[in-house]
Amino acid sequence: MKRRRMVGLVILIVLLILVTSCARDRVPEQRPAPEMVRLKIPESISRGQGKEPVLKVYVKETGDIKELPFEEYLQGVVAGEMKNDWPEEALAAQAILARTFVMEFVSKKGGSKYEGAHVSTDIEEAQAWNQQAVNDRVKKAVERTRGEVAIHNNNYIKAWFHAHAGGMTASAKEGLAFEEDEPPYIKVTKSPDSPEAPEDDSNWTVSFSNQEVMQVLGDMDKEVKEIRTAKVGKKGPSGRAITLKFDGMEVSAPEFRIAIDSTKMKSTLIDSMEAEGSKLTIKGRGYGHGVGMSQWGAYALAKDGKKAEEIVEYYFEGIEIVKAWE
Repeated sequence: MKRRRMVGLVILIVLLILVTSCARDRVPEQRPAPEMVRLKIPESISRGQGKEPVLKVYVKETGDIKELPFEEYLQGVVAGEMKNDWPEEALAAQAILARTFVMEFVSKKGGSKYEGAHVSTDIEEAQAWNQQAVNDRVKKAVERTRGEVAIHNNNYIKAWFHAHAGGMTASAKEGLAFEEDEPPYIKVTKSPDSPEAPEDDSNWTVSFSNQEVMQVLGDMDKEVKEIRTAKVGKKGPSGRAITLKFDGMEVSAPEFRIAIDSTKMKSTLIDSMEAEGSKLTIKGRGYGHGVGMSQWGAYALAKDGKKAEEIVEYYFEGIEIVKAWE
């Protein structure tokens, strides 16, 4: 009897060892690599189907035009738009959107407003660019996503992104006063913006003098003699202000934000707005227009183990991420 028990115990131990060994050796499920898809690459930058394009980049800081391989240019964009010590998958998500932005920009506009260039480092036209901030982490993120772009119905999407969504992303019409039809891939969704974000990006307060406000309204062809009342008018699906009312006169909230200084009035996700005495005080949440990917949301998702492609797909509806070149 004792011998049978010993044999049974030995068999049980062997089985446990085998099960543990198999579990240890099991390869975790991998996301399939994006497939190579035949996309239209603008002739002005094309070097042939499936080959990396070359860009002529107007560098605003020097006034020079540099001819750069697309992926080399992209390193500077990622380093300019996101901190280079962030999680690699957040940087990689930024790379996918930055790459898509350029392809959509050149496809639709044909090139930069600066003659002889396809794109520029002028943030009023395109994206930020900081070649000096490129490090190994940025290079690895760009290389890991080489050629990857986001498309919808085989067209490059408008790859919008912003710093902090204030917990909820916006529609294009409310966040950007977008005049065309709402893109089908833009969605209003909860954003897990990281608690590591600066407090004044999460919740901010700003005051402007009445004189500043009246000057901006005048520049918008909305004349007022004084600011006695100020409040949010219409709101969009994310809760952002679509319009603001000053003494009953209605203006576009996104346009007012840009005109008054978008680094001070950080978003149109407004919690309170009050005209008191000689100043206007606004309290709000988030930083940026709120459309598309939140960078602090991407940071949180990357920290949570999400891949770049999953991060992009979290913020855009019904898109595909494919390779435009090897």
